[in-house]
Amino acid sequence: MNDMNHIGYELEWNAQIENDGPEYVTLPEGDYNFEVVSFERGRYQPSAKAKLPPCNMAVLSLRFDAPEGTTTIKHKLYLHSSVEGLLCAFFTSIGQRRHGERIAMNWNAVPGARGRAHLTVRKYTNDKGEERTINDVSRFLEPEENAVSRPASVSAQTQTYQAGRF
Repeated sequence: MNDMNHIGYELEWNAQIENDGPEYVTLPEGDYNFEVVSFERGRYQPSAKAKLPPCNMAVLSLRFDAPEGTTTIKHKLYLHSSVEGLLCAFFTSIGQRRHGERIAMNWNAVPGARGRAHLTVRKYTNDKGEERTINDVSRFLEPEENAVSRPASVSAQTQTYQAGRF
């Protein structure tokens, strides 16, 4: 991943540190807007009992802003024909595809893209034995018909158009 996408700076090996980082916010289950902060290209290497064979994998960082707070979730998309529907749902959600349309996945346009997804809450036990909660993306949602966005300049031109005026 390109370091230009990160905010911050490199630390020296003997640097002093103190920032504990932000507290993780678990959002209630529901539908939320998201922005793709970044994505990394990776390779999935399954365990012996895995259902998918080795394949390419995209690791997305999705930021969800809500009144309860902001959370960033890592979500993996596997580039395999058996889960092609999940890829289609993602690209439809971010507006690169219409339902039923055949497209070539444009990963260069993914960072900064916006979409909508349904989040669930999952409980887990951390390595200290503490029970915690975390959000998972359960599905990507199609954009609403009236929520299709256009570039601001096109929208402004359409709204201010008057016959005979340029």
